[in-house]
Amino acid sequence: MERRGWLKQTFGKKLLKLHAWNAWLVLLLAVSGIILWVPSIRGDLGAFRVMLKWLHIVLGLVSIGAIALYIPLIAKHWRQIKSRLIQRWNLVIVLIMLAGWSLTGLVLWQFRSLPPSWSNVALTWHDLFTWVGIPYAAYHSISRSRWVKEARLQELRERKEAAQAIAAKETLKNAGQSDGYAAAQVTASDEEGVSARRAAAQAIVQAIKNGPVSRATFIRLIIGGLLIVVIGPSFYRWFKMTFNGSGTDVDMLGSGDANRMLPLPEPAPESATPIGGGLSGEFRIYTVTEFPVFTSENWKFAITGLVGNPQAWDWEQFLKLTRKVQVSNFHCVTGWSVNKVTWEGIPLSALLDMAKVKDTAKFVKFYSGDKVYTDALSLDQARMDDVMVAVLMDGKLIPQQLGGPVRLIVPQMYAYKSVKWLQAIELIDKEHIGYWEARGYDNDAWVLPVNKYDKA
Repeated sequence: MERRGWLKQTFGKKLLKLHAWNAWLVLLLAVSGIILWVPSIRGDLGAFRVMLKWLHIVLGLVSIGAIALYIPLIAKHWRQIKSRLIQRWNLVIVLIMLAGWSLTGLVLWQFRSLPPSWSNVALTWHDLFTWVGIPYAAYHSISRSRWVKEARLQELRERKEAAQAIAAKETLKNAGQSDGYAAAQVTASDEEGVSARRAAAQAIVQAIKNGPVSRATFIRLIIGGLLIVVIGPSFYRWFKMTFNGSGTDVDMLGSGDANRMLPLPEPAPESATPIGGGLSGEFRIYTVTEFPVFTSENWKFAITGLVGNPQAWDWEQFLKLTRKVQVSNFHCVTGWSVNKVTWEGIPLSALLDMAKVKDTAKFVKFYSGDKVYTDALSLDQARMDDVMVAVLMDGKLIPQQLGGPVRLIVPQMYAYKSVKWLQAIELIDKEHIGYWEARGYDNDAWVLPVNKYDKA
């Protein structure tokens, strides 16, 4: 049988195909998106995560193509369902979800060419569409599945049979009462027979209309309730954290901090009352290992490698080093940002000067206290004025979950270059491929500068 091209397909077949394509695309996008989002497996996925990200992008572009094919059909489809209010509402909701996913997805795809504030907003709305869209799509798919439809049809058949049985009993009863008059009232009997059949037919319709909650409706209620119970609490926490204006509660992270660092560093006046006005945005917490725990007794910091004057400090010694205060924006390569963070710490260039870097050194390698995470900068990059080994954030000790007690800050690059739990620096002569770069991330991590807080 010859296959017909898209333009020659009938309207109904086009709708059916687009519906099926969209269902599969949403499913694949949901699965790939959830895998990309889960923080605990980010490191385990390795280079596969980068390939999965590109698959997610390609699927998104294909989905936009499917929407483009549907656009010429919208007007006719809308007229076709003009008497079906529920279907119209469903169509509006689906189109809003698809349009929202597509627009925000395009911004996130091209985030390196756009101001970070765009991707920050796009990521929030992309998440919101996902929180609402995936449960809605799941409910829609299950509630309209063959299993639920078959349950509905079976229930209608059972009701019809029950109504027919009741009607038959009434007919027999009426017929028995009229046996004594049959010979004298033939015409009347015929009329009563018609009335009895009419009553039976009406009884069938009424029984179907006025029955209790249908089996299919009960199944839909159960599905909706389960989705609310399973997803509702997580959605509430995300919504409250995202839209209450405060982002991640840094004070709460600090109060539950497992690190025990004493004495606490004394913040500079510009840091005690953050000159940036306090951070704005939401930190999303990622880690490729268990959070390392430090105390004042076991924490050490060292600079070694191709240097003429290697250095090593314990916590009290490190706090005596001269610190400076700066305000900068913090950008993650996944699209989110936290703006106007007031950092206090030691400029990396000052530490390098103390160590007396040898001429043979070309790169600076950074070691995390989790014993897994490493990264590197060229010597020129490491000497940029705003690259800092930070100790305080908005006048407080950096929380353990945000990389404290000490972390690297490279404001002009994406945050995977800002090594958390920093404990050692090594000067080397050959380029080092960092943890995330080995898993497909770009070694060139520059952020598009858009304001003074993104520039050196």
